[in-house]
Order: sequence, then structure tokens, then C-alpha cells
Amino acid sequence: MATEKLQSKPRDIQSQQDPVWAKIREEVKYQADKEPLLTSFLHTTVLKHNSLEDTLSLHLAHKLDNPTLPGILLREIIEDALKNDAWIGEAIRADLKAFCDRDPACDRYSLPLLYLKGFMGLQCYRIAHWLWSEGRTELALYIQGRVSEVFGMDIHPAAKIGKGIMIDHATSVVIGETAVVNDNVSMLHEVTLGGTGKDTGDRHPKVMCGVLLGAGAKVLGNVTIGQGAKIAAGSVVLTDVPPHQTFAGIPAKATGEKLDTDSGHEPAFDMDHSLCCDD
Repeated sequence: MATEKLQSKPRDIQSQQDPVWAKIREEVKYQADKEPLLTSFLHTTVLKHNSLEDTLSLHLAHKLDNPTLPGILLREIIEDALKNDAWIGEAIRADLKAFCDRDPACDRYSLPLLYLKGFMGLQCYRIAHWLWSEGRTELALYIQGRVSEVFGMDIHPAAKIGKGIMIDHATSVVIGETAVVNDNVSMLHEVTLGGTGKDTGDRHPKVMCGVLLGAGAKVLGNVTIGQGAKIAAGSVVLTDVPPHQTFAGIPAKATGEKLDTDSGHEPAFDMDHSLCCDD
């Protein structure tokens, strides 16, 4: 442990090499000065650490801490995943940017990191997924259960989720075992990517890049939501959705709205939930 401390890079060097971490530290220093009651929390959670990974491992371990698997052991597990899979670090930073770019209530990188359960639960999934891929399936399922208890969202560790994901509010989000969520997808609370209850094997949805899933949307079965599609709030999708189409209703059907593909903007980025139908 002493050797690791001697070899660790100074915080100023770490910050120069990682602009996201530098921005987080700047934000947290400001908030610590602004709210003295949280100074100890902000220092312990962020300012005393050398990297975003250090902060995240401590913060998630504290959130998931319980008598069966205490925080000190959970932190070792999280650190092991972050150390052995550099892609997780890339995904963390892309997710932070997604929250700041797409959530109007999120005006700084440190906000989702410290307070938003959609972000924290998603990063816990990433740790559980790494454990699953390493054959440590029982521990992965245990973490899935704890995340469901603590954050109110249920993501199976075998699901495959890309980076740049924004899960707003996150309460009651369910993502099944064989689901695939590609990069740059946005979803709101109570979204379900589930099975129909009668199929086995590959039985969950495949969501392509740039998709927007409105609050309460249910996508059931091994169906594909095409790139840049928009699923309206409260819809139940049981069939494939073509790229750049808007589906709404129960069961969901095409609304006739033609999404603008020339602008290069995807619904996941625009976060526009309005529905426009052709006459």
C-alpha cells in the first residue's frame, strides 16, 4: 500500500492529463466553499483523491455498503474492475458528458457523479458486467440486487450497454439479460427493455445508437429499435422500429413523423419528446 502511494501521480498532474477530472475538482472546490456543511463530504469523496476512478470507487462502495459485503470489500472489487478494463473509464466520462449535455437540470460534471442515481446505478452495472464477463456471475448478480435496492433500477449484468448513456431519474428502469443498448442512447424513468415472459434464450430488445426512450416506454421481446428512433412516453413496443421513426401508443405504431436526419442530430441528443403526425 505504501509503495502504491509513493508511485501515485500528484493531483495536479492527474488533472492536467484528465480534463474531466480537473473540471470536477474545480466544481467541487467551489461547492465546498459555497456550502460549508458539505465541506467534509466533498473533501472525503472528491478532493482528497487523485483520479475520477478513485472517487467513483469510494462513492459507489459507500452507496452499496451493507453488512453482508461491506464498503471496504466493495471498493476493492470496483477498483479491480476499473484497473483491468480501461474501457469502463472511457464509458464513465462519456456518460458524464451525456448527462451534462442532455439533462437541463445538470449543469456540471460533479452533479451526476455525486447525486444522480441514474448515473451511479449505470456505473454499478458496468462493474457487475465486468464481473460477469470474468465468470464471477454470483458476485455480479449480488451487485445487481444491491443496485436494485439502493437505486431502484434493475439492470442484468449480462446486458450489453455502450457509452454516452443518459438514464434520467432512473426509477424503475429495467434492462433484461440479453438486451443490447448501443452508444448515445437516452432513456427516462420506468423504461423497460424486457422479455415477453414466454420466450427463452435471446429474448430482449436491441436498441441502436441515438435512440430516445420516453418515460414509461416498454419495449418487449427480441425486437430492434433502429438508429435515431424515438419511442413516445408510455408506449408499448412489440415489433421492430425502423431507423429514424417515431412510435407511440399501445401497441406502439408509427406516427408518420419523419425525423430530420440531415441535421445529424439524433433524438437521444435533442431530448424532444413532442409528437408530430402527418395529416
